[in-house]
Amino acid sequence: MNKVEFYNKTDNNIDELDEIKRVINYAIKKERLENVSFNIIIVNNKYIHKLNKEYRNIDRETDVITFALEDDDSLIIGDQSRVLGDIYISIDKAKEQAKEYNHSLLRELSFLAVHGFYHLLGYDHQTKEEEEVMFRKQEEVLDECKIKR
Repeated sequence: MNKVEFYNKTDNNIDELDEIKRVINYAIKKERLENVSFNIIIVNNKYIHKLNKEYRNIDRETDVITFALEDDDSLIIGDQSRVLGDIYISIDKAKEQAKEYNHSLLRELSFLAVHGFYHLLGYDHQTKEEEEVMFRKQEEVLDECKIKR
């Protein structure tokens, strides 16, 4: 059984969380994953700035940071569940980017959650080829879930 926990560490009421859960569960199903668990934590710019500086040595806020735990097999627990890691999303950056890209907060939060999910699975966008694969997967999930720009 898959387990995705959502934590809102902000003062914001985030009405979009139920829909984001649906999108993430769809992505898990699309990737044919079973017995995976991970967290999605919604934070503010100050919190994500601190994480970005501490763990990536980048002194500014960002929209999403992932901490993948599956670099080896040490986090497969007794029932063969896979603990993938944590996805941190800045609600402040999500709101800014939704406005900048002229789409809904739901679209931006869904994009960031799915983006983080694929990072947890080992996808990246350091090269053009990697970016094409990762972004194609993200867009397929969002399109199939009817999350439009």
